[in-house]
Amino acid sequence: MVDGGVKRIGFLSFGHWGPVQGSLTPSARDSLLQGIELAEAAEEIGIDGAFFRVHHFARQQASPFPLLAAIAARTKRIEMGTAVIDMRYENPLYMAEEAAATDLISGGRLQLGISRGSPEPALNGAAAFGYEPAEGEDAAAMARRHAKVFRHAIAGHGVAEADPRYVGGGRGLLPIQPTSPGLPQRIWWGAGTRKTAVWAAEQGMNLMSSTLLTEDTGVPFDQLQAEQISMFREAWNAAGHGFEPRVSVSRSILPIVDEEDRHYFGLRAQADSKDQVGILDGAMSRFGKSYIGEPDRIAEDLAKDQAVQAADTVLITVPNQLGVDYNARLLANIAQYVAPAIGWQAKQ
Repeated sequence: MVDGGVKRIGFLSFGHWGPVQGSLTPSARDSLLQGIELAEAAEEIGIDGAFFRVHHFARQQASPFPLLAAIAARTKRIEMGTAVIDMRYENPLYMAEEAAATDLISGGRLQLGISRGSPEPALNGAAAFGYEPAEGEDAAAMARRHAKVFRHAIAGHGVAEADPRYVGGGRGLLPIQPTSPGLPQRIWWGAGTRKTAVWAAEQGMNLMSSTLLTEDTGVPFDQLQAEQISMFREAWNAAGHGFEPRVSVSRSILPIVDEEDRHYFGLRAQADSKDQVGILDGAMSRFGKSYIGEPDRIAEDLAKDQAVQAADTVLITVPNQLGVDYNARLLANIAQYVAPAIGWQAKQ
């Protein structure tokens, strides 16, 4: 455990929307506005972060910076971020400008999770955006190249040759504008394997690990993820970076405290109570279990979750289509009945 328990808890919304029965987010506008409102409500409860999944060619959040900037302008304390941006799709210099501007609006609260991305509905969606791997690259290498350019730019390094006709005869490389001090230390890599976590540590990025690992060694998910975190910290220390890294894990946590909770999630309590193993994108993968049931039982189980105990931040996936009121109550119940068991206290 890091200095006595989990330091921060955030919510993670996939931003689902669509005209389906029972959904309170029938349109993209509903999903976006409710994302802002839930961030405001979470801040009032004392939750530390509002994070959003980025997913292209689907009825989910796709372009995160307008949403994150709006949250930044409407809140004072809460962090806002992504989990994660698929770097295959990104123009890294334009993204650097957007990220810096959003971070400046927030006063330095932006936490950006980036990665190679997960399977998308489009067969070759990044190519439709204008990005294809260079000769000798695959899609993962292209994503890492985009990430390298992005991180170089947000650090204030020059990226474009100056035109002496417009800069008083000067020469050299111009940086993107604006830049935001501290942002380079608030970039996270979404790692799906132990090997990728080690790579992220070597690069000097924080670690973001979800409810899925695209490898399996036969041990329970939390143990495999705890091993991933341990390897990340070991590699970080060996690399000698000049700041302390952060580590987040995601969990599905659904305490049942009233009949509405039982109506929505009572039947899932047994079905989702164990890890799942299967093939994803050609790799044997292990999916972590959901924590559903009575709050005291969830608190007891989470206190034994080795990866939760090894992380400093827990991101709670929320059923965003149930609306702001329901999800605010869900977060309040977790804050009151569950989170203290893993060492967390609400911030005011």
